[in-house]
Amino acid sequence: MVLLLAIILAFFVPWPWNLLVLFGGVLLEIGEVIWGRRLARRWRPKTGREAMIGMRAEVVTPCRPKGTVRVLGELWEATCEAGADVGDSVTISRLEGLNLIVAPAEREPLEATAGRNDRPIGKT
Repeated sequence: MVLLLAIILAFFVPWPWNLLVLFGGVLLEIGEVIWGRRLARRWRPKTGREAMIGMRAEVVTPCRPKGTVRVLGELWEATCEAGADVGDSVTISRLEGLNLIVAPAEREPLEATAGRNDRPIGKT
């Protein structure tokens, strides 16, 4: 973007200065690309298995010990050694293949859960 602005500005600047404007635009563009790559490398999105660990799920069929849970709108087979009834909230502790190993979630007093199933309302 900076390079494009430098090229446009170079048309309105007299002869020796338009080369300096173009050169400065190239240098700023290189700096912007380096900065953008560093920034993008720092914010890698969490996807796959590691993103599910710790998320909350809602029990759809009783888990005694095997059942079904809903995570972000998807149905998953789950195992809960402690047992969980329909509508209970559980936390994903690990995955074994396509089977989620869950444990009953600890209730936080006077807080409702958000629509995304991963954070209570009012918490950041």
